[in-house]
Amino acid sequence: MNRSYLIRGKKIVTVSPAGTIHDGAMAICDGKIVDVGKWKNLRKRYPDLTLQDCSDYAITPSLVDCHTHLLEFAPSSLYPITPETHFLGGKAILLGALSSGITALGEQICGHHLCDFSMADYKNALQDLPLDVTFAATSISIGFKQMAHFTSITQSKPVSQSTLSDQELVKKIAETSEFPGENIFINATPANFTSDQVPNAGEIIYTSEELKKISDIYHQAGKKMGAHVAGEEGIRMALEAGIDVLHHAHGITKELIERAAAQDVAIVATPMGGTHLEPNSPKNILTLVQKKIPVAIATDSYLPPYQGASWLPFTDNSLQGPDVLMIIAHPAMRLLEEHGYDENAILALLTANPAKIMGKESRYGSLVPGMEANFLVAEGVPGLEITEADQIKEVYFRGVKVIQRL
Repeated sequence: MNRSYLIRGKKIVTVSPAGTIHDGAMAICDGKIVDVGKWKNLRKRYPDLTLQDCSDYAITPSLVDCHTHLLEFAPSSLYPITPETHFLGGKAILLGALSSGITALGEQICGHHLCDFSMADYKNALQDLPLDVTFAATSISIGFKQMAHFTSITQSKPVSQSTLSDQELVKKIAETSEFPGENIFINATPANFTSDQVPNAGEIIYTSEELKKISDIYHQAGKKMGAHVAGEEGIRMALEAGIDVLHHAHGITKELIERAAAQDVAIVATPMGGTHLEPNSPKNILTLVQKKIPVAIATDSYLPPYQGASWLPFTDNSLQGPDVLMIIAHPAMRLLEEHGYDENAILALLTANPAKIMGKESRYGSLVPGMEANFLVAEGVPGLEITEADQIKEVYFRGVKVIQRL
């Protein structure tokens, strides 16, 4: 396997201060980006490197979906599996994500009545896969008529609502969590159930005092904290508690957007759904970006699309996965373009911004020397100029071509 090569593209969208380099090239060595620049300059600088000529295509960072439920909830929702084949289903789902241009995931482990697996079990199942998966340890409240609560620590054993605030349990979850994902669910979630199955979706689970204590535990452990939250009351409580990342933030008001910006809070927008309220619209995402809030767009998959959202092309409630990331991001990305944003700043919503939320911004999410060589060869800029997976011709993970359609 050739570990050192020069790859040429029609343009290289670096998602960095270098911007877009037309007729550009990258020098790759041992899985890392060594150099990026104009093709004519790099050819002279590295005359002995093997050339991969992709000059008819754009080269961009590979995609990062920082909010998914692919390994815990999705396998039994999509396949007729047993515990013995659970991870086989999960690996099939991950291959689908990879073939859609995603090489990094932020995966939530919440606890599930059918999945008595530990965080270590999930990590062990992913060894040697060409994907970077960062795990958020969480607790979850599902809005059934009889509310159900689980945690990543107690696994398939349900817990009471009061247990969710237990100091020792929260400490264990915080210690295990690798990034500020949905560490807690401030509102009960509909998950991937139909609305008639989850009549209590949206109910606020915690008091303001409980939230502040939980937030303090994370921060005292040196961890940032994220939360599933929607609606004015819940979002206000999250901001008052000092939570660092709001996942969804559906229904956020202008006043709360200003407050989030002032507190340097990041928002993971989920245009497909995920809460009891209408999801993040293109206009909402534009407003967040205009206020200089760090925004990542994520799928929250597998999920039934919110019905009635005009920007979504889906006609039924079929569960949708990471392969629709470009499709659901496209309307917002086009709106940003119409408002004068550069393609690098726009693509950051699917690359650099989610990488930063997961604490991996020094490893991937942009194409600069020293970063891992995780990139795409595509017919255009993902989510902005293209939306279909078959328009991504090659996917590279740490310099190795892992998907090929050319």
